[in-house]
Amino acid sequence: MTEFDPYKTLDVAPKATLAQIKQAYRQLAKQFHPDSQHELAHHDNITRVNAAYELLKDPRRRQAYDDLHFYGRAVGAAESAVYRHQRTQETQDIYRKARQTRSAADTHFQEWIHRVYTPVTRELTKIIKQLQPEITALSADPYDDELMDAFVRYLEDCQTVVSKAQATFRSMPNPASVAGVAAHLYYCLNHLEDGLTEFNWFTQSYEDSYLASGKEMFRKSTSLRREAQAALKDLQAAL
Repeated sequence: MTEFDPYKTLDVAPKATLAQIKQAYRQLAKQFHPDSQHELAHHDNITRVNAAYELLKDPRRRQAYDDLHFYGRAVGAAESAVYRHQRTQETQDIYRKARQTRSAADTHFQEWIHRVYTPVTRELTKIIKQLQPEITALSADPYDDELMDAFVRYLEDCQTVVSKAQATFRSMPNPASVAGVAAHLYYCLNHLEDGLTEFNWFTQSYEDSYLASGKEMFRKSTSLRREAQAALKDLQAAL
């Protein structure tokens, strides 16, 4: 097997500057990339080019390679120990930063669930479940003033809850990981607001089509709330 030579792979001189190495790498990467139409495009070629560039762009790794292959000497024990320590420290720094990032993301996730998702869904569930009993009571005599006044008060309470839920939903940005859950919740709120508009039109006109449209909006909202719950459960199971 031919020994791997990063200089030959990138077609640069051993004394090439970092700028020359970068330029050579970019040209070869374009030629060898599997998505290009170049006749030399191949996974193995781009892999070798990437490996050569990773070695030569790092001053310490390049110096160690040059010492061994051009001067016939390996890095001394003391220098090697320092190099290993530096690499270990770099690895630990990368790991620590990644862990801090994951921790921050998890904190954001839990905070969003506590401050946004839970209070919003709790309040919406109350008004959605109360709809059918309210309509059943009203259906006894839609033209009875007391029954209609009771239904109007229910709608007013619903609007207060929905407005508060919308403000809570906007109170903090949702984490990227719950984008799907947040989308279901957003459309759930929109359908509830549209449904309340239809119901209010019904209270003014007694036109059954508005009542039917409002019930359909609430039905869709219920479905969206369930989809948000299911999406969150799937997400929590995957974490």
